[in-house]
Amino acid sequence: MWVGLLGTVAACTVGAIVNGDDGSDIVPPPTAQERGDTVPILQRSTASQGVCYGWVLKDHLDYGDPLSVGSNLGDGVPVEDNPGCPRWLQVTARIYYPGESSESNDSAYVDVTGSADVTSAQLLRIENGLARLGLTDEVFIDDPGWATTRAAVMLPLLAVEAGLVEPVATPAAAAAAPSPLPAAGNDLWRDRWGYLLAAAGLLLVTALLVTVGLVQRRRQRRGVGPAQRAGAETAATRTPERA
Repeated sequence: MWVGLLGTVAACTVGAIVNGDDGSDIVPPPTAQERGDTVPILQRSTASQGVCYGWVLKDHLDYGDPLSVGSNLGDGVPVEDNPGCPRWLQVTARIYYPGESSESNDSAYVDVTGSADVTSAQLLRIENGLARLGLTDEVFIDDPGWATTRAAVMLPLLAVEAGLVEPVATPAAAAAAPSPLPAAGNDLWRDRWGYLLAAAGLLLVTALLVTVGLVQRRRQRRGVGPAQRAGAETAATRTPERA
């Protein structure tokens, strides 16, 4: 009986090694802190723009529950087909780690979807904007969790660039005593106050995004990359077998 049991365990172990089941194909989801930092930013963007923003991270199998999902509605709450989000944008990342035994390369597939009022041209412009802001396929492969939540934070800024969101108008000023007319040179600023307001808003959003990115990247550099962790776990697993 014991001989048969040991033989079964040995066969499973050998099969796992042959099939490349060494843990190197596991896609790491965003950390609790990354998700916790992202949700409040999306909430503020939704409150000012009237658009819901969310993220989805899947592995290469692309079936079953996602590895991570979240939005301005909270961690674990999607925006797609959500009654509370008539207008929404969502970034979806699919990561493929073939494993050390495979000859295929790691790959990432990132796309942006939205509600029916968002055109295909706008979605394509937003997708291209992610790469332009540094969120390339290589970044998603290197750290899928961080890149996915970071892309979600970028959606509000890219929505403005794509013309999906209009600049927020300033409230009317209270009546004041008559004052001398401004100099003629001030007409330039008075005629373009809307553009200046939009630019100021974009600068504020960009500064916030950069701050979040720096904090998260600093924490990432102190840790060990997903590929290094997988390699270390594989080496630790195989060492006893070689002995």
